[in-house]
Amino acid sequence: MRLALGAAALCLAASPALAAPAPVIPPQPPTTVSSLTVYPKTDPPKIVSSYPAAGAVVAPGVLVLKVTFDQKMLKTGFAFAAGPGGQMPACLKTPRLLNDDKTFVLLCTIGANSSYSIAINPGPQGGFANVGETRAEPTTLAFATNADPGPTDLAAAMKAEKLTDVDEPIQESEFAPPAARP
Repeated sequence: MRLALGAAALCLAASPALAAPAPVIPPQPPTTVSSLTVYPKTDPPKIVSSYPAAGAVVAPGVLVLKVTFDQKMLKTGFAFAAGPGGQMPACLKTPRLLNDDKTFVLLCTIGANSSYSIAINPGPQGGFANVGETRAEPTTLAFATNADPGPTDLAAAMKAEKLTDVDEPIQESEFAPPAARP
């Protein structure tokens, strides 16, 4: 009989009716987490090549100024001004970062028999920076022109520098209205 009472007590204790109800947790709304990319500290980007090269003498006319860094760069950061010992070429306001993410091109015009000097990142903040937001060291690109006939249009300037259509220094703004079609 004792065994029967013990078994009955065990059955009652294990029955769902006598067990404590599980707590009801209301569903939580989803938590949105913005994407975050953390980049390791890097050395400042350095210019590995340019056209014209530092100290070069080139023909006057239309120039696609090209500066290539050793690291991937932010397309929104750039700063340049007239450097010491020369004038700033007449250039568009904004350079274009090419698809390699390291090379900037800028459409300019340069005169004959002139000295040019471009200060890159001349100020204490902002300017050219890599994707980790490490700013390139300030530097100067100086070159001169001769009196030889040079490129007179964008196509000739690009051909002289062995650039292709994808390297064109002018790009339509993503905010520009679509061009009208005839």
